[in-house]
Amino acid sequence: MAQQQAKTYQYDLFSETGQEVDRPYDKSEAVRGAQSAKALQVKEAGEQGRALAPDLMGAILCHSNIKQAYKQVRQNKGVAGIDQMAVGGFAVWYAGDGKSLLDKLYNGTYQPQGVKQVEIPKPGGGKRKLGIPTVTDRIIQQAIAQVLSPIYEQKFSENSYGFRPNRSAHQALKKGSEYVEEGRNIVVDMDLKTFFDVVNHDRLMYRLSETIGDKTLLRLIRKYLQSGILVDGVVSQRTEGTPQGSPLSPLLSNIVLDELDKELERRGHKFVRYADDCNIYVRSQTAGERVMESITGFIESKLKLLVNKDKSQVCEVNQTKFLGYTIQKDGNLTIAEKSIERFKEKVRSITKRNRGVKFEQVIAELVPVMRGWLNYFRYARCKRVLKNLDSWIRRKLRCYRLKQCKRVITLQRFLERQGVESWQSWILALSGKGHWRKSGCPQAHQALNNKWFDAAGLYNLTLNYDRLNN
Repeated sequence: MAQQQAKTYQYDLFSETGQEVDRPYDKSEAVRGAQSAKALQVKEAGEQGRALAPDLMGAILCHSNIKQAYKQVRQNKGVAGIDQMAVGGFAVWYAGDGKSLLDKLYNGTYQPQGVKQVEIPKPGGGKRKLGIPTVTDRIIQQAIAQVLSPIYEQKFSENSYGFRPNRSAHQALKKGSEYVEEGRNIVVDMDLKTFFDVVNHDRLMYRLSETIGDKTLLRLIRKYLQSGILVDGVVSQRTEGTPQGSPLSPLLSNIVLDELDKELERRGHKFVRYADDCNIYVRSQTAGERVMESITGFIESKLKLLVNKDKSQVCEVNQTKFLGYTIQKDGNLTIAEKSIERFKEKVRSITKRNRGVKFEQVIAELVPVMRGWLNYFRYARCKRVLKNLDSWIRRKLRCYRLKQCKRVITLQRFLERQGVESWQSWILALSGKGHWRKSGCPQAHQALNNKWFDAAGLYNLTLNYDRLNN
């Protein structure tokens, strides 16, 4: 009875209230923990760094790793998959069915469920297809990624920055700026066409088998690559690509493109790669065009991927964008025009005058958007741009607030309460101008000045930019 109770405890991740519960492990858990330590060792010689097998699955399925994977998936939130299980419902389900799930995974009989496909608009037009696995499969994939990432981190290029621990887009931009400061003012901007949709499964599995010796794990990963896609109630089989949006996809994409990194290093190129965005820095247009032709041939013939020739280009660094920034010829960073326009589109959607929400709610929605945007672009030289954006946002909000007054008398009284002289407030209230033109008038500026917006809690881009950079 005691032994059965211990086994039941082993599969409890959290209590129903969401609080972590410490449970004793049974003997099999201790054995798997020991196997996990062995599985994570990597041979230095003899097998070209191949991870010791046969039991990487032991490391993946140990209680602490599954628990950490659950916490990460819960932190990421996200919607339910095709089985309609919510993230919060997994712990209760796992307490009763965890042993069966782990046994199927360990003996290789587990079959992943289909992936729910959704489409979201791309900033530059078109649709991006995202796959939403079930919560169970998201947790399993997260558990796999947690074990494989440390192994592959030892192998990945120093010039790769996307989806890697302790690496960021800002570090990639800094490295690109350093290359430009050295005089490499021409960039070969490579754009891979629908990368996640065209990854060759056989080639990816071959790359994985060079490092991973656990055949059960390899079969499980292939099953995830080939898991069906649910579209309009029909599940279709996947023959290529990786399900973008799953926890395992970022690691798999880096494994695929690490071969490109190694080839670029072998040729002595100066480059920066962030996910499927790769910039190669050279000193002349002729050299850039030669590199573009050569590397395109390597990507399409060797990696079996497609280069988007419409978006790829060889140009001066300040004629293109990288990760939302533009690198100038002196190495300084500025905000790309398209990034500014996307930000303004977001502000327009929040401050749309026919939304019918309280002014305070508009401010509350704007603040996190503005703060997050500035935090990402804080390394750009953009003070003048930020001043113009602050002024534009305040005018949008003035326009919104004036429209809320609706009637002439209501607008006149509001302006007068804000300190505008009575006769001036009547002039604006009786004006036949539209709300946008009214928002630019002196009376509107006097009534809704910068101090008024500060008191309302509006985030100031210019002031916070100075704070972040001092």
